Amino acid sequence: MDLRAIGLGLAFAFMWSSAFTSARIIVADAPPLMSLSLRFLISGLLGIAIARAMGQTWRLTRPQWKSTFIFGICQNALYLGLFFVAMQRIEASLAAIIAAAMPLFVGLAGWLFLGDRLRPVAVLGLVLGMGGVALIMGSRLTGGADPLAIGLCIIGTLALTVATLSVRGASAGGNVLMIVGLQMLVGAAALAVVAAFTEDWQVTWSTPLIVAFFYTTLVPGLAATFTWFVLVNRIGAIRAATFHFLNPFFGVLIAAIVLGEAVGLLDIFGALIIALGILAVQLSKQAQARPVPAHAAEPPAKTVS
Repeated sequence: MDLRAIGLGLAFAFMWSSAFTSARIIVADAPPLMSLSLRFLISGLLGIAIARAMGQTWRLTRPQWKSTFIFGICQNALYLGLFFVAMQRIEASLAAIIAAAMPLFVGLAGWLFLGDRLRPVAVLGLVLGMGGVALIMGSRLTGGADPLAIGLCIIGTLALTVATLSVRGASAGGNVLMIVGLQMLVGAAALAVVAAFTEDWQVTWSTPLIVAFFYTTLVPGLAATFTWFVLVNRIGAIRAATFHFLNPFFGVLIAAIVLGEAVGLLDIFGALIIALGILAVQLSKQAQARPVPAHAAEPPAKTVS
């Protein structure tokens, strides 16, 4: 892995993790689904405009269109929509920790439904990661965290898992930024329909709200998604997913610095366990994906007597 890939991975992890803090600021003063729909509309149009200026086309292949719709619904509408609603009731750090468990869910789902083989290290990683999630959930629930909001976050993470498993190879045919923009428009349309029937569109305008909205639109919304596609194209999805092990730390750290959220010892310990679990799962996948040298696959030569 070269230095550029490492830089891209660190940038992605930071931007992705910071989205929970900016979202927490937004939902305190504005309807969550309407705000998210507007964010996707702006991000999507910007992405498409930039993609067209770069010579990209919206004439995608059939697999790319399929991935665009699945990603738009599962990630943008379901995952982020449920998280935005939940963060009206729970802290950004807790939401970030739950979402950070996504690679563990992907590993488990791949084993259960896609026939992926898990090495002992990966099994250990899954057990560690899920144990860390359970530890933090138990600590927060006894501390008064809203169980319904936690449940929404878990469902949202499962939706993100489906999106991740469904878009393997989506960017193989090029037009990466166009795909990013189009899947955001899909999410914007789906969320707008739900928001029209479920939300009271009242906004308490403030400087933090405006700054958080534009930040989450341009940085986690557009830049992080594009960075992820570029990173996957450069080093592959399995190696790129290794950077997810940084998300629990970045998510908790940013929420503590910006929002002043309290971080307990169990939170830190649980985040460390989750990170180790994610790292173990991803390193195991890297080892499985590593090609076997040609000479190693050849049967031993017969000796002539």
